[in-house]
Amino acid sequence: MQSEKEFLASYRIDEYERPSVTADIVALMIRSTRSDNYRLNSASKLSVLLIKRGEHPFRDHWALPGGFLVPGETIEQCALRETQEETNVRPVSIMPVGVFSRPGRDPRGWIISGAFVSIISEESVSQRGQDDAKDARWFDVEFERLEGSEYLLRLTCGDVTLNARLAENEERFGRTSFTVKESGGLAFDHAEIIAAALSALRNDAKNFDIIFDFLPEKFTLSQLQRVQETIMNISVLPANFRRKISGFVTETDEYTQGEGHRPAKLYRRK
Repeated sequence: MQSEKEFLASYRIDEYERPSVTADIVALMIRSTRSDNYRLNSASKLSVLLIKRGEHPFRDHWALPGGFLVPGETIEQCALRETQEETNVRPVSIMPVGVFSRPGRDPRGWIISGAFVSIISEESVSQRGQDDAKDARWFDVEFERLEGSEYLLRLTCGDVTLNARLAENEERFGRTSFTVKESGGLAFDHAEIIAAALSALRNDAKNFDIIFDFLPEKFTLSQLQRVQETIMNISVLPANFRRKISGFVTETDEYTQGEGHRPAKLYRRK
């Protein structure tokens, strides 16, 4: 009987068709838009990082940062490396969104993508287009259900607006997938990846865990509430939110400073 060593010595992996593998990352940030009137609360926008492709295919289209897996690295390392190479932003951590392998998703050939979502703190942003990206920008995100199973994904940055339409597929294992009906100017199937990431993020935000990743170590309860409302696109009564969040936070003996109004108590995650 052939031993494992003998089997591996005679095994020819090049006899089998193999896909190329890429990593794409949905880097998200909650951006504050402050009012000149200190009596008004600052608003918050959920933003996604996109790059403008400098090469074919989809040259001059907007896309998620990402690229091809190289020998000796994991797909997670690939996602982190490509994001930094193309945008000068290196996420601290990433969460899997899913594997995207529909035949024909990439006109270059059989290419599957492992997609990830990451939270970028507003303080760490210094994005710029690098490598094979002509530009890198943060786009404000709107993601809403239209009629039936149809969704609109609208991404806006200055005078650039991308409107993608998607159909919701069957939900499995707590995650929803989508099919792109109109790409809205986004490259490849990246509208589908962004929609899947946003859907997963909204599900996770219900349980509070992920909302802490958008904030510094110490925060006010109002800031924390705005994060959840921004992600889920809802409004919550402050009293209800404070009751539900009480088991997840602990008070500090510190207060906000220099905000132009009465100082607010700072909290941290338990």
